[in-house]
Amino acid sequence: MFHIGEKILYPMHGAGVVQAIEEKEVLGKSQPYYVININHRNMRLMFPCANAKILGVRPVVEQNVLDDVLNTLHDGETDPTIRGTQRNRYNLNKIKSGNIYDGAEVIRDLVRLNNKKKLGFADKNMLDNACEILASEVEIVKGLCRKRASELLNKVVNI
Repeated sequence: MFHIGEKILYPMHGAGVVQAIEEKEVLGKSQPYYVININHRNMRLMFPCANAKILGVRPVVEQNVLDDVLNTLHDGETDPTIRGTQRNRYNLNKIKSGNIYDGAEVIRDLVRLNNKKKLGFADKNMLDNACEILASEVEIVKGLCRKRASELLNKVVNI
């Protein structure tokens, strides 16, 4: 269970802070809900506390893990056999997992693809979303403003 003030990552939206835990009644059933403030998207998000694990919500990573992700972003192989819709579904599942290394792989693979040919609309949106999610975690873990976090990530990605 997360606590008020704790920094967490909601996989499809990015890093934020638990603002409150509120009791809500939905369909006659009362249960506690996390209220999360996702600053980089100017979003307030609520979800049942019991669903956190299912949704892939996790605490933000430690500084050393983030540094490892940024230092090894370009390591590893990209599967050249995955095409179009299959790639989109595969990448979406990686992002939904909440695993920071999987999210970094999505960025790595789409940047590599973009270096070979211009990305299509779906791939470009997926890359932008994956970068925004990782940048939000960089922002919170390193204590940077949004602009500096994005600049740092862009510098790492565009090596």
